[in-house]
Amino acid sequence: MHIHFLDPYRSGSSPVHAADARLKFVLTLAFILTASLTPPGAWPVYILLFALILSVEILSGLGVGYVLKRSLLALPFVLAALPLPFTVEGRTLFSLPLGGWMLTASLEGLARFVSVALKSWLSVQAAVVLAACTPFPDLLMAMRAIRIPRLLTAMFGLTWRYLFVLADEALRLMRARAARSGAETGAAPSASLRAGGSVAWRARVAGGMAGSLFLRAFERSDRIYAAMLSRGYDGEVRALPPPTFTAAHWLTLTLGLTLLALLLGFGLLFWG
Repeated sequence: MHIHFLDPYRSGSSPVHAADARLKFVLTLAFILTASLTPPGAWPVYILLFALILSVEILSGLGVGYVLKRSLLALPFVLAALPLPFTVEGRTLFSLPLGGWMLTASLEGLARFVSVALKSWLSVQAAVVLAACTPFPDLLMAMRAIRIPRLLTAMFGLTWRYLFVLADEALRLMRARAARSGAETGAAPSASLRAGGSVAWRARVAGGMAGSLFLRAFERSDRIYAAMLSRGYDGEVRALPPPTFTAAHWLTLTLGLTLLALLLGFGLLFWG
């Protein structure tokens, strides 16, 4: 059973795939920072940022639909900003009676809500492109290259790798359940669980599996960490020396940072 679905990296031969991981990491962080600091209501800047990330998506060969579908991850963050139209003072847009309360939405609050939604959406798109075009070990190397603390980088690396341990243990439990359920050959893994037992019984089975999954994953992760220590692991991410950061890389980095700084300055100047 394969757990490759956890890995967002998609191999390719596009210029974005071939670019240095350090360059992509710094420009992605700069893009997210620019989107975050852009004042609410700076619609021309948001349009330009979207055009910029859309150009990168096309250049990467990932497909605009692929990136946009994965960028729906921003929706929960948008829901967190839902009260903004009713809490920011400004020109009244509409009023909504709710029991003994009267909720009044303002135009300024709505603009701020839409701005937060656009910022989250654009930032997630940039992160999706980075993860899909850069192998995870290269991302760790890029983090250490720009002097992100060793402990923080190690936490990122171990968290990512233990996701696969957890998924592997979950697949083992599902396979064991299917082997003991008497389901027909070729049936879906959940078919046997639906076959018999009340909802309460199935809930107890699912709870027991979740507890067993936690214990098995914890014990396995402990064994893995002990094996890592016995092989000399000290928290440092080690790899072959990174390639030289050429003049073309520096030029691309300078142009990218300059463009983002101009967009941010334009937004702060007219909407700040």
